[in-house]
Amino acid sequence: MPHSHHSHSGQFCKHASGLLEDVVLEAISQGFEVYGLTEHVPRYRESDLYPEEAGFSLDALSKQFDDFLAEAHRLKKQYALKINILVGLETESITSADLDCLQALLERVGDRVEYIVGSVHHVNEIPIDFDVPTYQTALESFANHGEDERLPVFLSSYFDAQYELLQRFRPEVIGHFDLCRLYTPTIRFSDYPSVWKRIERNITYAVEYGALFEVNTAAFRKKWDSAYPAEDIVKTVLKHGGHFALSDDSHGPHAVGLNYHRVVGYLQSVGVSEIWYLKPSSSSNAAGRTMAPVKLDGDWWNHPFWRKRVM
Repeated sequence: MPHSHHSHSGQFCKHASGLLEDVVLEAISQGFEVYGLTEHVPRYRESDLYPEEAGFSLDALSKQFDDFLAEAHRLKKQYALKINILVGLETESITSADLDCLQALLERVGDRVEYIVGSVHHVNEIPIDFDVPTYQTALESFANHGEDERLPVFLSSYFDAQYELLQRFRPEVIGHFDLCRLYTPTIRFSDYPSVWKRIERNITYAVEYGALFEVNTAAFRKKWDSAYPAEDIVKTVLKHGGHFALSDDSHGPHAVGLNYHRVVGYLQSVGVSEIWYLKPSSSSNAAGRTMAPVKLDGDWWNHPFWRKRVM
């Protein structure tokens, strides 16, 4: 303790800042014991590039990811006596081609990718976390379903994409489970039975194969009163026997450990008494990778790391 399983750097992600090594050095300075480096996988269509990537070729994106793996493993070795670095990736699920290409990437790089953060950032091939107008475009893409059905169909599409991702890759960590309500945090999924059915399906499946559900503090900087996932999802995960792991989802050294001081009270308020983290294993997990979830011993909230942040 403490841990983070999800991060980015400006060196390998155009909407982040700073060097990957500076992210690692900041994690060391704050006393992190386990820190995961998980840049986004490449996208495979020019239409899926973000505005800040204008002029960036698809080949350059692919090379950038390979360069990330090389640098991450260099840092893992260089700072091994100071911190346990985990090298992973964060998924994209825009079309089925992204999942096919991810499979090919994993086969190509082998065990250089130690684990996966399984995330969905698009619905109907449109980003849902870029800005409010783009989110509205994604929502309005379901206008043919009528005013009352637009939102539940949008949400159902998100959780269906998430389920396909879980089935195909069995990610060790499920990233920001309820990102689909980033700009509408007051949405109650339980108001929509078709959506809630999918949520329970996804949670049950993930628990069965041993996934960890990410408690992602980036939601606080997005003006939420909670981390991802919100209370309704947390309590459902607990009901099904699921486990949680911590992530700062930092997008540069400035955001390492950001809002971790707020996560203590949040997790205690929703009844999370255990924190888990990933650790290399001598045996394969459900996805065939050698990374295993481990429960932190003792009362996690009593670690000195937290006292420095809440005092």
